[in-house]
Amino acid sequence: MEHDPHPAPDHPAPVDVEKLRAWWSHRQWLDRPHTGASAAEVLAATGWARSVGGAAPYLGLFARAGLGRAAVDEAVARLEVHELPSARGCTYLLPAADFALGLASGAAAPEGELAAAEKHLGVGRDEVEKLCLAIERVLAEGGPLDPTTIREAVGDAVRPLGEAGRKRGLATTLPLALGLLQSRGRVRRVPVNGRLDQQRYGYAGWDQPVAGAAVDLARRYFSWAGPATLRHFRWFSGFTAATARRAVAEAGLVPLAPGSEFLLPPELAEEFAEFTTPRQPHYTLLAGIDGIHLLHRDLPRLLDPADAARPLPVGRAGRTFGGEADPQTHLVLDRGRIVGLWEYDPERAEIVLLPFVPPDDALRAAVARTEAFVRDELGDARGFSLDSPKSRAPRIAALRAAGAGGLGRTAG
Repeated sequence: MEHDPHPAPDHPAPVDVEKLRAWWSHRQWLDRPHTGASAAEVLAATGWARSVGGAAPYLGLFARAGLGRAAVDEAVARLEVHELPSARGCTYLLPAADFALGLASGAAAPEGELAAAEKHLGVGRDEVEKLCLAIERVLAEGGPLDPTTIREAVGDAVRPLGEAGRKRGLATTLPLALGLLQSRGRVRRVPVNGRLDQQRYGYAGWDQPVAGAAVDLARRYFSWAGPATLRHFRWFSGFTAATARRAVAEAGLVPLAPGSEFLLPPELAEEFAEFTTPRQPHYTLLAGIDGIHLLHRDLPRLLDPADAARPLPVGRAGRTFGGEADPQTHLVLDRGRIVGLWEYDPERAEIVLLPFVPPDDALRAAVARTEAFVRDELGDARGFSLDSPKSRAPRIAALRAAGAGGLGRTAG
């Protein structure tokens, strides 16, 4: 029987919520701009950035280090950072130093998909492994190649899976093979136009080692997200309870305070004890899936009670903001607290803001700065690949109605 390495007493010490939020913001490089830092340096210090074909990586890197789209795209082209299937098999933007660990952390996902295809669709491992070899031969002759070109080049090595496959989201065996090859570091996805805020890819051959243990991910995670709980780490990693507990124990973490379920690396404990919450606000505009939220995926920790009780401006009646697993819009933060919601209106080329606090000059400046970045460099701020101006219109209208533009109109 396994035992919790940090058992909690009946009455754990109270936690200063404002200090926790401000500390998380500080560790996420959201308390001041780290001008001059590279994309790889930001990701190494603050954590892998979830990438779902939207603007989240660009917004996060701009907020933390003032990086423009061209600088980020160049870092992708140079393989200083790259989108890889990582924790839970989900796609994140990683620094090169973490490529091996990221792939190791996500390796179970494509194996699980293959096992499900074997069980439900009669797909054999041997046929998928042969397809993997055929894909590698094709890509050795040149690339990147899009999936259609790969499918045509490997011929009968790809098998259609019929109606049963389509119901499970697998029209052919090609995605199974590409998933395995990515997890093994044998191929990588390359954005067709070099941009991260879309989901059109080609595939190129690669020779990337895959290495790392659960404890390595635990050490990385708690350096980015600590103080965090075992539950938070399990969410991020996708590990079983036993694996997560073992990794946490091996990482040598310490409780935030006697009896606290919040853990952090010992080298950060003294720094946290001496840390004080800044007096002056510092506003940042981020995507709803930014690491400040998604590393823990515990939305109420970033909300004041009054804001958690706010009705959602979009969605079903009766739902409150604090009752959601994830935000339905982009976020405004100040010292780790969510203080507003926003969306970008591409028709008017402006940000629509619903503030939770009275707007001041600092908030207006932060909105104007982000608005100019989105307008001039991104063109839009999609939340995910299928987000579009049309699908976003109801959210924009709801935010505009609820906040009357937030700053008098929108950003101006």
